[in-house]
Amino acid sequence: MATEEDFQVETLQFKKLLLAVDDDDDESSHRAFNYACTLAKTYDIPLGIVSVLETGDLNIYQSLSPDIVSDRRSQIAAHLNTYVTKAEAFGVKDVEPIIGEGKPAHVILEEVVPSFKPDVIILGNHHQRHLGSVAAEVTREARDSVIVIR
Repeated sequence: MATEEDFQVETLQFKKLLLAVDDDDDESSHRAFNYACTLAKTYDIPLGIVSVLETGDLNIYQSLSPDIVSDRRSQIAAHLNTYVTKAEAFGVKDVEPIIGEGKPAHVILEEVVPSFKPDVIILGNHHQRHLGSVAAEVTREARDSVIVIR
C-alpha cells in the first residue's frame, strides 16, 4: 500500500454521465441538470438523461387505463426532450434521453446502468438534511460513483 509520500495525484475524468431527473421535483432536477451539463460540455463526454414513470404512483384505475399510462409516458417523453434540447443548446454534443417504468432506483440500477454503462450517476435531492429514498438507494447500491446535488 502506497504511503502519502509515494502517492501520485492522477487525473480523474469520467467518460460517460447518467443524470436521473424527477419530473415531480423540478428544483433539484434543474440543479443536477446544470451540473451534469457543465461536466458533459467541459469534458466533451456523452450524457444520458433518465426519467422513470413511477408505476407505483398510479392507482389501480390509472394503471389499468391504457390512455392514462400512455398520456403519462408522453408527458415524460416531452419533459425529457426539453432537457435534451436545453443540453444541446448549452453545448453538450451527445445527449440521450432514456425512459424507464417502475421503481426509480431499481430501474436506474438494474436496467439503465447496465445498458448505458455510465462512469457516474448524478441525482438531485431536495432534502436539506437527509437523502430522499431514490438518492439514498442509488447511492447505497450503485457500483459506479454517484454525485448527489442539493
